[in-house]
Amino acid sequence: MAQSGIQADWQAREFIEVVSGSIGRIAEFLNEFDNSTRYRLATLNEKLTSLERSLEFVEAKIQKAKSG
Repeated sequence: MAQSGIQADWQAREFIEVVSGSIGRIAEFLNEFDNSTRYRLATLNEKLTSLERSLEFVEAKIQKAKSG
C-alpha cells in the first residue's frame, strides 16, 4: 500500500514537471511573439509616419499649384 502511494506521488511529480515545462515554453513563446510584434509594429509605424509626411507635402504642393 505504501508502495502504491510512493508510485502515485512520483507520477504526480512527473506530471507537475511536464506541466511546468510546458508553461515555461508557452511563456517563452509569448514573450518572443510580443517582442517580435512590437518591433514589427514600430517599423510599420515609422513607415506610416513617413507616408503621412509625404502625403502632406504632396497636398501642400497641389494646394499651392491651385492657388498660384
